[in-house]
Amino acid sequence: MPTYEYECTACGLVFEEQRPITAPARQRCPRCRHKVKRLISGGSGIVFKGSGFYVTDSRGKKESRQPAADQAPAPAPADGKSDAAKPPVSSA
Repeated sequence: MPTYEYECTACGLVFEEQRPITAPARQRCPRCRHKVKRLISGGSGIVFKGSGFYVTDSRGKKESRQPAADQAPAPAPADGKSDAAKPPVSSA
């Protein structure tokens, strides 16, 4: 059942009440019997029950972002030459 929040227009009493959605809204203050107005409330927190609500529950095993030590080095360029074998460029 939802919780509704009311405020009395005469005495200023603020109170909450759980009422079915199909029930009519409260009209009178329980303390002084004057008219009440329904307030807009923040509502309540949502409770998730069961598995699958945490980041780690619904994801598969993450792959390591660091290369493993047994992996082969990166392939050489297609022309068969590496950057280390090139002579330095002179700026003269």
